Amino acid sequence: MSQRHYTGPSPSRGPSWIGSALAWVLAVAVIGLNIAYPIADASNQVSIAIASVYVFYFASLVHAAAHRGPGGAILVGLVVPVIGWVAESVGSHTGWPFGHYTYSDVLGPSFGDVPLVVPLAWTMIAYPTYVAARALTAHRWLIAVIGAWSLMAWDMFLEPMMVKLGAWSWRTPDTTIPGLDGIPALNFAGWFAVGLVVIGALTWLPRPKASIAQPAALYLWVFVSSIVANVFYFDRPEVAIVGGIAMGVVALPFAWRLWVNRT
Repeated sequence: MSQRHYTGPSPSRGPSWIGSALAWVLAVAVIGLNIAYPIADASNQVSIAIASVYVFYFASLVHAAAHRGPGGAILVGLVVPVIGWVAESVGSHTGWPFGHYTYSDVLGPSFGDVPLVVPLAWTMIAYPTYVAARALTAHRWLIAVIGAWSLMAWDMFLEPMMVKLGAWSWRTPDTTIPGLDGIPALNFAGWFAVGLVVIGALTWLPRPKASIAQPAALYLWVFVSSIVANVFYFDRPEVAIVGGIAMGVVALPFAWRLWVNRT
């Protein structure tokens, strides 16, 4: 008996070339902002970090809209931010599923005590992460598991940076992962759990009408640049090692798959 594989809904027509071009412009802007962050003055880093999230969010949203249609735009632009906001709102008020933490006012305007930029951060990386997971397997449940793992791994890079930036602080770092002192291990379990929901939602995305090069490039950029920045700019080699190993479990096979299928 043949085994059925998940393919996702079929696209209805070809992608918008204007949308595709805009998605690439935004991706280049993301990379530029990411490069600027570690070399900027401390007084400017918060603004650059916030701008990076907004631009990355729109880079993912525009690509999804151009290549996956209105359904892709709704899932990426609305459904995922709502999931992220609910998770962060519950987490900041109850301590579950991430542990007890408190937001500062560094990240700007909030809705229900959650900075608006935070659910957009979930979205910006969730879409490229889904693309990477989808490239590695055709099984829907495995896409969710691989994607959730990768989201959790990315947070291993994110948490130390944002804590140092003063975006939030942890109140209960009782059990930590080596190399990630001050951040509770429960946080990463929470990221994995919420990641299952987020990536599970994205498995309903229509199949891409054309290239996945833009989200693939952003995903691999995040992986490589996070390692480089932690080693050479942030003086946190332990974060580079822990995050690099965890995210590399997905990123390296994904890069290999792209190389093999480059023609």
